[in-house]
Amino acid sequence: MPSNDQPEWPSEDTDAAREENPADGGATAQLPLPGTPSLPESPTVFVPAPPERDDRTDAAADPPHEQATAPHRVPRDDRPGEQPTAPQQVPGRAGRPGPTGPGQSEPRPAAPGSTDDGARSGEQGAGDPGRDRSAQHDPDQPAQSRPQPGPREHAQDGGQFGAPGEQGGGEPDAPRPGAQGAAQPGSGRPGEQDGAPGQRGRGEPDQSRPASGVPDARGPVEPEWARPGAAGEPGAGWQDRSWSGAQAGPGAGHQDGPRPGVQGEQGPAEPEWARPGAQQNASGRPDRPQPMPPSAVPLMQPMRIEPSGEIHPAETTTGEEKPPVEAPAPPKRRRGRVLAVSALVLVLVVAVGVALATPYVSNRLALPWAPNRPKADAPEPVPVALSLKPPSSAAPEPTPAGVSAALSQPAGNGALGTLTGSVIDPANGQMLWDRNSGQLRTPASTTKLLTTAAALLAMDAGTQLSTKVVEGSSPDTAVLVAGGDVTLSSLPAGQQSVYPGAAHLDDLVAQVKQASGGSVKQVLIDTSVWTGAQTAPGWAPNDAPIFTAPMTPVMLDGGLDNPKNDHSVRVTQPANTVLQTFAQRLGATAAGPGAAPQDAKVLGEVKSAPLSELIARALETSDNTLAEAIGRMTAIATGHEPSFAGAAQATLSVLAQHGFDVSQVRLSDTSGLSPQNSVPAKLLAQILAAAAGPDDKDARTARLRPMLSGLPVAGGSGTLVDRYKEYGSQSGRGWVRAKTGTLSGVHTLAGVVLDADGRVLVFALMSDGADQRSARAALDVVAASLQGCGCR
Repeated sequence: MPSNDQPEWPSEDTDAAREENPADGGATAQLPLPGTPSLPESPTVFVPAPPERDDRTDAAADPPHEQATAPHRVPRDDRPGEQPTAPQQVPGRAGRPGPTGPGQSEPRPAAPGSTDDGARSGEQGAGDPGRDRSAQHDPDQPAQSRPQPGPREHAQDGGQFGAPGEQGGGEPDAPRPGAQGAAQPGSGRPGEQDGAPGQRGRGEPDQSRPASGVPDARGPVEPEWARPGAAGEPGAGWQDRSWSGAQAGPGAGHQDGPRPGVQGEQGPAEPEWARPGAQQNASGRPDRPQPMPPSAVPLMQPMRIEPSGEIHPAETTTGEEKPPVEAPAPPKRRRGRVLAVSALVLVLVVAVGVALATPYVSNRLALPWAPNRPKADAPEPVPVALSLKPPSSAAPEPTPAGVSAALSQPAGNGALGTLTGSVIDPANGQMLWDRNSGQLRTPASTTKLLTTAAALLAMDAGTQLSTKVVEGSSPDTAVLVAGGDVTLSSLPAGQQSVYPGAAHLDDLVAQVKQASGGSVKQVLIDTSVWTGAQTAPGWAPNDAPIFTAPMTPVMLDGGLDNPKNDHSVRVTQPANTVLQTFAQRLGATAAGPGAAPQDAKVLGEVKSAPLSELIARALETSDNTLAEAIGRMTAIATGHEPSFAGAAQATLSVLAQHGFDVSQVRLSDTSGLSPQNSVPAKLLAQILAAAAGPDDKDARTARLRPMLSGLPVAGGSGTLVDRYKEYGSQSGRGWVRAKTGTLSGVHTLAGVVLDADGRVLVFALMSDGADQRSARAALDVVAASLQGCGCR
């Protein structure tokens, strides 16, 4: 018996048959009869068969007579001409052997004294094909020990018709304890068995007997449940009212119920309620069996019979048609693309949001959340009066008396010692103040004014110094040819030493590697471009390498030990340092000095910054090494020997050629480091006046103008960055631009200044004060006094 007490409704699929389950007695499947209208309102009852008995041949006790059951009416439309269709019964049961082979049951005798149930409604014995309905059980016979049907014995709604073998739609019928599938002794059907040849064919109505509870030729039958004494009889067994000929009671043999739609040899069976003589209803039509209560039908698993004959368990339903389950739609690629695009857009939005949140971007775009966004309204613009004004030719001209009056006190400062000097108006060349300006004094670093002026007058301002590498006497040898560039940078590309615009050694190395294909194995250096000693007469032993490097025609970073600090000490052998570094970076061996072959193949070449930039650097920082190199450039340009003496001679020669009186000037070097140099203050003032004069007045002015851009600014740059801070000289901060010179007991200052009337004045001051600091401060006051006066 099924464990579930609730009824399970089979599917309404009338096109498929169901297999009987041998474990629970089997459930019949409903098939429509050909040519006969079906009754979808009459649900199929699935009737389970009782378990097989071990002893199929034992005799059962006398079964009690079956009680007649009144027919139940099936609800349907009373449409004329419409006949109900009896459900088709599939012969045989799975797993029960029959006479034709495995799976068919053997005939089994019934208990002695049992009465046939009417040839099992359509099943006829193989040996008695003509047996008529008289052999059926008499409905008037009193019931013998038949039990009162319980609540579960009623058919469910739309249950069986009253005729054996007819089933309504719905739950399977209740099991029939004691029913047999074999012919019963005394029934007159010795050959009747499941699947025997005498069974009714599929789709033919039962004609073998009248239905239980339907009146036949002997009169109406009283329903079993209405008979007196039917209920509560002792020993009464379980009875299914849907089977008119079922046997009940203990010991009754197993008997299969009628199979709807199975035809025997007599042809199609006519439904009991449709036969002549059946009980009529008020409309004159025969009564149809009414559905029995669903509580009498046990829960069984329906079976599905395929058209091929295969039997499979079918899905159990509750009678309600389930909506079809739609297969999940395959994922659409478009949805994946949408998700990918959405994710990408989200990432972009987040990236843009993060970028806009950064202070730099928000400040640049002036976004509302920018940290630098003004918290209040912008202030009104304030009128600005420019303090720095260009020189004006219309400004009042200063007078010698006015200048003398302005300088009388500052120039008398005892800290200056012996002071010589000169003040000139470059606009007209007038001497405004003169104190022993023709006297020869040690100029110190103001000597560089002579050196740079001669270079600008002798060469083009864009002249560059070259460093080459040529092929040596063999393909695996290279010669580095020095060209006088002492600013060659040892730093990698992108980094700058103290010499702006300097060429890089790495660039030269790369050119040589590419040109030689990496075949260079040794490198020599040719420094023959310069001659003479590496130090000048008058230099102190420690002047090189402290204040300058020994002069060689090629150096790395001016010979500085630290290429970014122009106050660091210099190397003692600058040319050898270049050779070793170049050979190491080239992957070759440094072979020492050597001469380059004539017209040798050039493997690489780099050039220095233009001359004008070299001059500006030499004047601003008072670079002695660079000034000496510039002097040698002038010597080479003018055909003089590129040495200390040759550079000094070339400088004086060029100045004399351009109208400057150098008859008494003596130079031992071109940097001013030698104390043996002698220059009058007047010459220094005349050179500066030529550089600061009107453009159209002196032909020398245009060539000498670059000198002015290299002059240090008072309190602002170069050697004047830490000066003009004391009382009396502060008025000259930013207005005075001058070249300084300092040696032991030598203090010089020569430059230009813009007076209170906007007039340009040039000056040259030379002092031999004992105290360096006091003397330098006194010189600054004199120059600042020129700035504060109109000097009229």
